[in-house]
This record gives sequence, C-alpha cells and structure tokens, in this order.
Amino acid sequence: MTSVMPPDQTTPVPPLTATTAPDRHAEVPRTLDEPTPRALGTLDQLGLWGNLGVSLLGFSGALVVLHPYGPDAPPLTLLAALLAILVGTVVGAGAVAAAAVAGARTGAPGMVLLRGLFGIRLSYLPTVLNLVQMLGWGVFEVVTISTAAAQLLPAVPRWVFVVVIGAATTLLALKPLGTVRLLRRYVTVAMLAAMAYLLVQLLRSPLPQAPDAGWAGFPIAVDTALAVAISWVPIAADYSRYSRTSRAAATGPLLGFSVTQIGCYALGLLALLQVAGDPDRVFSSFLAVPLGVVAFAVLVLRELDQSFVNVYSSTMALQNLRPRWDRRVISVVAGAVITLLALAVDIYGFASFLSLIGSVFVPMFAVLVVDYFVFGGSRTWDLSEQAPPRPLMLLPWAIGFVVYQLVYPGQVTWWAGLWEGVASAVGFAPQVWMSASLLSFVAAALVTAAIHLVRRTAGAHR
Repeated sequence: MTSVMPPDQTTPVPPLTATTAPDRHAEVPRTLDEPTPRALGTLDQLGLWGNLGVSLLGFSGALVVLHPYGPDAPPLTLLAALLAILVGTVVGAGAVAAAAVAGARTGAPGMVLLRGLFGIRLSYLPTVLNLVQMLGWGVFEVVTISTAAAQLLPAVPRWVFVVVIGAATTLLALKPLGTVRLLRRYVTVAMLAAMAYLLVQLLRSPLPQAPDAGWAGFPIAVDTALAVAISWVPIAADYSRYSRTSRAAATGPLLGFSVTQIGCYALGLLALLQVAGDPDRVFSSFLAVPLGVVAFAVLVLRELDQSFVNVYSSTMALQNLRPRWDRRVISVVAGAVITLLALAVDIYGFASFLSLIGSVFVPMFAVLVVDYFVFGGSRTWDLSEQAPPRPLMLLPWAIGFVVYQLVYPGQVTWWAGLWEGVASAVGFAPQVWMSASLLSFVAAALVTAAIHLVRRTAGAHR
C-alpha cells in the first residue's frame, strides 16, 4: 500500500501495512502490522460474493418483498416483485463494489478504512457497533443452519448441529483465504446447480397469483432488497484488501453477488407462491420436489460461508482496536462465543436490533464514498494508528442516520415509538414511496459534499 498524506500535514505518514506481490497460495497474516498478500483474483472474488448472495434467510425473507405492507395486505404481482429485487440488488451491489474498491486500493479492512474518515479514536464507535452486529448475525446464522439441518435429520438433536456448525465455522475462519479458494473451486458450482435444479422443478407447477395483487408497495420492496445488499458494505474491504486488482474486487459484488441474490430471492418468491405465502413452509416446498433433499442439503452446507464471514469480520473489527492481537486467537474466541450464544439465546428476538445497527452504516458509507472518491480522501487519508480526529465528518453521518429513522425506525418497539414521536413533533409523515436507505444515503452524501465545498471556499478566500 502506498503512503498517504494526512490532512494539513506536509510529511508522509507510514502506511498501515505494506502489500506484497501476488501470491495465489498466501494466507491472511496474523496481525495488521504484517504485509497484506494479494492472493485473490477475479474468479476468487466471484466465488466469494456469489456464495454470499445466497442465504437460507433470503428464501423466506422474500416474503417481505412479496408482501411489502405485511402478510394480510395485497401482495405485489410476480413481475413487480422480481423487478423490485432486480433494482434493489443492483443498486446495493454497486455500493458494496465501491467499498470493495477502497479496500483493494488501500489494503485495509473495512473498520480500518474508517480511521481515514473519522480518525483513529472516532473509528472505534462504528467498529464496536460492527463487532456487535457481526457476532449477532453469526449467532443468527448458526441457529438458522442448525434449524435447517434438523429438517434433514430430525432424529439428531439440534444442539448437536449447533456445536458442529460452530466448530466448522471457526475452522474456516482460521484459514480465510483458503476458504475463499474452496468456495471458488467447489462450492459455487454445487450451489448454482442446486438452485437451478430447484428453480426448474418449482416452475413445473402452476404459479398461483392473488387476484388483488398489484404494484402498491413497490418502493418498499425495492428498499428491502437494497437493504440486504448494502448490509455487506461495512465488511467488503475485509476481503477485497487481498484482491490483486481493483477491477477484480468490484466484479465480485457487481456480478457475483447481484446474480445470486436475485436468483435466491426469485427462488424464494416461487416457493412462497407454492405454499400460499407461509414462510415457515418455504423449505418444505424445496424438500417436496424430486431429489429436493439433496439440493436443499447442498444449500444448507453452503450456508457456512455466511457464518464464516461473520466470524472473520468480527476478527477484523477487533483488530482495528487491537492491531497486534493474533487473529487466530480472536477467531477461536469469536467462534466459541457465537456457538455458546446459539445454544443459549433466542436470537430471533434480537434480529430487529441487529437490523437497527445495520441502518447506522448506510449513511456512513455515503460519507465514505463522497469523502474518499470525490474529495481526495484516496490521496489524503491517514490509516495509521496516529490518524488525527475528523469530528466534522460525524455531522453528515448523524444527519443521514436521522433521516433513515424518520422514514423507517425499524421494529424495536421502544425505538420505533421514540422516532414516531419525533416525526410527529416536526410534522413529518413518511410516504409509501420513500426509501429509508436511499434517502439517508443521499442526505449524508449531500451534507458531506456541502462541508467540503464550504471549507474549499473558505480556504480560497483566505
């Protein structure tokens, strides 16, 4: 990684790490002080992001796209739902690709990039939030995979699956680049074959369509698909930093992720239509087709990539706080914590809180994009442990976050009630066409640009 010049200084700051020449067999270094290997090519990035675009949660989550106003309201037509998935996924994947390019150029993980945006100390706040959400989603994934596995082998107690999946996830996180290469060589092909097979089988049956289906709620459906895609933004650089080129880093999310998330949600829509919109029976529709057990087993085993990235990105987040801690020790501890929580807690009651944390990163990413790509952050950011504070960048982030909550405060009861009260006090009424993700992104981006233009004008006058 090349040295960067911090704002208002005249001497270069040493880079966070030095990148090494391309090495197809390299592995992730133990600490952030060690060189970053450039080990992943375009096919590796396609394999990684192609797998991340598919999720067991996505199949049942398609219900929110199909019924944007809730299960008791009229659904979207199949065409409207598919178009919403397409638009939301492509826009969200573009955001992930931009974050991935920044990671590829700097060689820095996602949370370390925030040192350049906010300064070293201020970067700790989003780092802690990201660490909490990664651990939380890790628990969510282990519970989801074990629940699905129990449908395949109901005689085995679920806790056995939790322990086995937690252990397998931890092992994968110990050799992350090897795991990415494994996904590219074997898992991606099996996953695509299983999805294609299930898609063909479901299309052989008539597709019922509700007589009252229409286009009402289309913007909400777009926002649903967009929010799922853009939720990967905070960790994109954790993997693109090992990319041999920026183009390869961008291709993974833009092509690999887009294609498979669209396919995943489309398959979920077809399954939901077959079971009259009951999300609890989506997996049953897969198991009911010939050889459906085999295809579904492939998708269940493949889901380990989701829990893997949660553990590894938890490790990368913690290393922003403790750069010289051995990542292997952190991953083992993170895997153990996730496994124990998966055995002990009802994570489904925690999902709304995790989504609330995720909403923090949408406007933050807008600030990052404008500052890094438009106003010279790619040349001036200091990613070292001496990165100076930039508190002014907190303002557009905060404004974007407020916009998000006013439009959609989420489903945490006390939090949603608080923001509904704020909206009522200021006379704001969310409209059905409003997208919380897009509006918060635009608000944060515009305020960031305004700050830079004002400072530039003031500097010119001086």
